[in-house]
Amino acid sequence: MNDQAGLDAERRLHEECGVFGMFDFDGGDVAPSIYYGLFALQHRGQESCGIAVSDTQGPKGRVLTHKDMGLVNEVFTPKSLEKLKGDIGVGHVRYSTAGASTRENAQPLVLNYVKGTLGMAHNGNLINANELRRELAYTGAIFQTTIDSEVIAYHIARERLKSRTVEEAVRRAMQKIKGAYSLVVMSPRKLIGARDPFGFKPLVIGKRDSAYIFASETCALETLGAAYVRDVAPGEIVTISREGGIRSDTSLCLPREKQARCIFEYIYFARPDSHIDGKSVYGARIRAGRFLAQDSPAEADLVVGVPESGNVAAMGYSMESGVPCGMAFVKNGYVGRTFIKPGQSSRESSVEIKLNAMREAVDGKRVIMIDDSIVRGTTSNRIVGMLREAGATEVHVRISSPPFLWPCYFGTDIPVREQLIACGRTVEEIRQMIGADSLGYLEIDRLEQMVDGLAICKGCFTGSYPIKPPKEDIRGEYIVQ
Repeated sequence: MNDQAGLDAERRLHEECGVFGMFDFDGGDVAPSIYYGLFALQHRGQESCGIAVSDTQGPKGRVLTHKDMGLVNEVFTPKSLEKLKGDIGVGHVRYSTAGASTRENAQPLVLNYVKGTLGMAHNGNLINANELRRELAYTGAIFQTTIDSEVIAYHIARERLKSRTVEEAVRRAMQKIKGAYSLVVMSPRKLIGARDPFGFKPLVIGKRDSAYIFASETCALETLGAAYVRDVAPGEIVTISREGGIRSDTSLCLPREKQARCIFEYIYFARPDSHIDGKSVYGARIRAGRFLAQDSPAEADLVVGVPESGNVAAMGYSMESGVPCGMAFVKNGYVGRTFIKPGQSSRESSVEIKLNAMREAVDGKRVIMIDDSIVRGTTSNRIVGMLREAGATEVHVRISSPPFLWPCYFGTDIPVREQLIACGRTVEEIRQMIGADSLGYLEIDRLEQMVDGLAICKGCFTGSYPIKPPKEDIRGEYIVQ
């Protein structure tokens, strides 16, 4: 792990992936559009990315793929995109929460098997991946990666051998896998989108002219000038083909009250200009800030957000409290995933290199600082210190989520309990550790109000998960014995 990755792991949460798929019924090449779609989803993963395409009018089973470690604009060039000729394709950006950060684990995955080819992009984590992987290994499967996505792809391929259609194979595979997943699957003549029955991870459908699109977020549709059609429902399988247009299978859908969307899509992961399951991410963050102002007021001169996800909640806090909202931090957007310090003895902090407090904005002022979460607490301590060094007389920290008390097994890399600052400590003890004058978290009862009553997962706050958590580690590397 490089120093920048270390900073991100310390301060920020990460989500596993972003997925994108496109099928142009007029036969146009989809790779350039997938590229721009992935660019819009870059915030969902910065470790690796890839595109796989096929020509539905050409030879069955011929798939062209390009993927590598790095950002979308680092991995793809005009020359590499020019080689990806095809009217159907899938794309992926990745951040690893299970499986090593290596080129072999980059997606999309492409399988060649008896029935032809299968291309797949996956967002989420399976909780029974180790168990399914061992079963496959003992029946002769040879794995090329250490990611649970390959387990899903294998099961779809195996079920296809005894299914009439690829969408039936996807449904059969979904009955075996457990956990969080949004899938985009490319067969030689069809594009399929599927979402786990709980709806942990988002997936939307779009349309531009004669092309249909699957994407993790609506912001990717807007980047392409595509119209939003609807969200894929939790548990739904949507098949897109020339013959049938859009077809839906809802046989695996759960009742609304059993659904469990990841609340951190609204708090942190998604772009603020996206809508998920019909709810505005921007609106949810504004409400979170308003709730903080109602429940945890503070006498202050200025409200500021920690970029980027704290900014909108800070606006909400300001709207509700009447305290002016300002900008206290400058973020260096050029500090990317490859940033390396000149040496281990370097005294410069990665936080200060990536983020800088502006003295002109905070000097002599009482500041309310809004952030999305506190994980281990060390970086919050540094950022509070930066504001004080810039002249802030008081720093009141407000967090737009409840305290983390439990790990996540569904694609968010919230670490083990022992590493969580809130585990076993009071809010007052955390306040002292981060050096704030006061500290307030979003009340847990506010979460449903934040998303207008959507059914959500609160496992990382309560320890009560929608699925029984695994008994073995699913977030390290897989070892098949």
